[in-house]
Amino acid sequence: MSLLINTGLLSEIKAKTDSLPATPADESTSTGVKTQTDKLAGAAPVTGSAAEDWQTAEADVVSIGVAGVKNKVHDLSVNVSNLVGTVITVRLYKKVKDTERKIYEQAFNATTDPAGLPIINGSWATHDVIRVTMQSNNAADNAKAVDYDYMLEAM
Repeated sequence: MSLLINTGLLSEIKAKTDSLPATPADESTSTGVKTQTDKLAGAAPVTGSAAEDWQTAEADVVSIGVAGVKNKVHDLSVNVSNLVGTVITVRLYKKVKDTERKIYEQAFNATTDPAGLPIINGSWATHDVIRVTMQSNNAADNAKAVDYDYMLEAM
């Protein structure tokens, strides 16, 4: 089977394709597409630990993000294996219309719950800082290390 194309149609096809680059990598939009797809990989995981007087008062574990920068937080896990309190309260705060508000609170038992706590299990979009705090009901938890791990993806 052969394909017959008349001269007029061939001229139209040529006119529409002459301005295309020789290879797709030459396209001016390829840089923008690559930038967008590179962001999908996310930033390197962030890990760390904080040692505070958890029983004395609510204390900061970590602050995630930067004011004015849009990110998705994929997973935030906290390790409470060093703690012995029966009421370990984790709270998350972020600005809502320029005022920091508590947006999440949950209590755990360090003696019976798993040591690794999935505080954010999924994705949260933010354009500001998410502040993570913790408080214990046991003075033996003061000055003990609490580990954390989270992933960010630029938006």
